[in-house]
Amino acid sequence: MRAVLKVPSVLITGANRGLGFEFAKQYLADGWEVYSTCRDPVAASELRRLAEDSGERLQILVMDVTDLGSVQAAASELDEQAIDLLLNNSGIIGAQAQRIGNIDYDAWAKVLDVNTLGPMRVAEAFVENVARSDRKLIVTLTSGMGSLADNTSGGSIAYRSSKAAVNMVMRSLAIDLTSRGITCVVVKSRLGTDGYGRRERHLNDARECDCAKGVDRDFWVSAIR
Repeated sequence: MRAVLKVPSVLITGANRGLGFEFAKQYLADGWEVYSTCRDPVAASELRRLAEDSGERLQILVMDVTDLGSVQAAASELDEQAIDLLLNNSGIIGAQAQRIGNIDYDAWAKVLDVNTLGPMRVAEAFVENVARSDRKLIVTLTSGMGSLADNTSGGSIAYRSSKAAVNMVMRSLAIDLTSRGITCVVVKSRLGTDGYGRRERHLNDARECDCAKGVDRDFWVSAIR
């Protein structure tokens, strides 16, 4: 009797545009089952078209990573479902020109809520799904701007601090979840989000996603420093 191949699954936060949308496209093309989250599926026309063309291999879930109730509700929809790869992609840059004397603390708190607390909320809500899978992988997109050693230009205090903090959160999770066989890593997003036309931006998204997917093949994993 021929063995039945198990289809791997991925959950991607913030999958309605940019890197998240490109991740969804690429994992679908690779034959994965894809769970794509966004705050407003009605407004996510491209993602809805992708789901319609997927042959039911892509499911859209409503999720706001800053709202614990929303995250837990999404997790309840996938109760008992194994998730091989949990991909924390959601993130914001926040207000610009934030330097001493001109700090918007409410905006800073929002960046931390999305970029740092958001991945923790999602990881905590879906950890049982990940533990139930074969690959047991949690990946969070970070940035070189979260590096203490590489900060030679200052500025971007809110964004830098949020990425430095999420690196530490994921480092702790990596230790805490070792006993459950779950691998928890961060992967650097190398491309900026400004200055690109729509077509070129999509090409860059495709290239970066292809590189980041290498974590599933055991390379291009960043060290957490």
